[in-house]
Amino acid sequence: MSSRLVKSTATVGAMTLISRVLGLLRDMVFARFGINAGMDAFFVAFKIPNFMRRLFAEGAFSQAFVPVLSEYKTRQDQAEVKALVDRVAGTLLGLLGLLVLVGVLASPLLVLLFAPGFWSNPLKFDLTATMLRFTFPYLLFMALVAFAAGILNSYGRFAAAAFTPVWLNVVLIAMALLVAPGLQQPMIALSWGVLIAGFVQLAFLLPALARIRLLPRPRWGLRDAGVRKILKLMVPGIIGSSVSQINLLFDTLLASFLVTGSVSWLYYADRLVEFPLGVFGIALATVILPILSRTHARGSAEEFSQTLDTGLRWVLLIGLPAAAGLIILAKPVLSTLFQYGDFQRHDVDMAGLALVAYGLGLPGFMLVKVLAPAFFSRQDTKTPVKIAIRALISNMVMNVLFVVPLVLLEVPGAHAGLALATALAGYINAGLLYRQLRCDGVFRPDAGWPRLLLQMMFAITVMAVVVWWGAPGVEVLTSLSGAQRALQISLWIVAGVASYLLALWLAGVRLSLLWAPAAETGRKP
Repeated sequence: MSSRLVKSTATVGAMTLISRVLGLLRDMVFARFGINAGMDAFFVAFKIPNFMRRLFAEGAFSQAFVPVLSEYKTRQDQAEVKALVDRVAGTLLGLLGLLVLVGVLASPLLVLLFAPGFWSNPLKFDLTATMLRFTFPYLLFMALVAFAAGILNSYGRFAAAAFTPVWLNVVLIAMALLVAPGLQQPMIALSWGVLIAGFVQLAFLLPALARIRLLPRPRWGLRDAGVRKILKLMVPGIIGSSVSQINLLFDTLLASFLVTGSVSWLYYADRLVEFPLGVFGIALATVILPILSRTHARGSAEEFSQTLDTGLRWVLLIGLPAAAGLIILAKPVLSTLFQYGDFQRHDVDMAGLALVAYGLGLPGFMLVKVLAPAFFSRQDTKTPVKIAIRALISNMVMNVLFVVPLVLLEVPGAHAGLALATALAGYINAGLLYRQLRCDGVFRPDAGWPRLLLQMMFAITVMAVVVWWGAPGVEVLTSLSGAQRALQISLWIVAGVASYLLALWLAGVRLSLLWAPAAETGRKP
């Protein structure tokens, strides 16, 4: 099972890497438009459907649908599985279609809810509301994409679903380069691109569903037992997903009252944190949920615990050095990627503050991605909700404590307080999830953890010294061309990775640990 987890995660991670690289190219194109009211407006208009997507699609729906589908796949015949897929598709299409219609009609109210600070700037407010009418239907497309991806992942077809986000980046880059320059309001083209990308992503997955004979024929199925079970599991899942999304909403709400550019600085910092989080953390979460669901359906508690143990080792072995690298290279990487055109040195400094804060929380974000599926796979959606609410309250309190004093004292960089609060709340969430799994007896760590942690700390220290000593600063980078900047930073990133892996090897860590921790510890698999 550990080998399957590693190989599947590598597949999803590779596909996600392509998407994240294109995502960085997309953001480099966006950065050339500068940090201004139009960019702030677009990021809010894009964030609102993403808020809903993570709430209903990738959040509550996926967490409820995949375990139920895995149960049907294990215990029912193909005809029953196909009937469930048809009825879920029809119900999802009907309910979210209505929600999208309401959202398009009420776009000014949604902008007022998510970014009330824009109200004082009528141009920014109206532009955001206009773009939201084009971006909001993205929610429906992405809910159907999450539905299709859940089916494919449950059947071990991870590559197609993981590759799908590539199309969002391709379409947005094309719209930014080919359409936006010809418009009086270039950002409008980006909102059109979001809508087009949603359709393209869904269309891309339909042939893959047809190949496994599960291309749905949507039928209304609100009374179907399987659909009702999914909806029942979704209720606490929606609450749980809403907790993390309320965090983002509260961050955006506060940022809308800060100086112009705060929303954009947080966006660019978050995008760089999302790179390792998506390539590895989310990829691992995508793979581990169906694997844990099948293991639980078979009643194999030992295998369940060992799979989770392997996932946690992966998270720390990759998440901790990635966080250290982001913190050390925050400003050089931002300068290399974005400091062109109207993106100025001040923007690098402000986004860099947020990136350091977010980077501190990267391991916590990754841990949540692995620990939460241990509950969802057992169809326990209530416990993560209770824990997430506690993390939400902590985040809101820290937002006020970190941001309000900086605003009152007129200290630059108040937006970084929002990022720091989010980072610390991630650790609170992860810690509470871990403690509950231990208390429930669901997770029993394999032997060797203290030694592994010491080995990782040694390797991270070596890597940090190498990168800190050698990587060029922003002043040096700005005197170079874009290609020269990229070469310099790439060389030192490679040097950092190489020094980390070499230090791990010298400390006694072998790659076999990642594949088969049971073999390392002498436990029977």
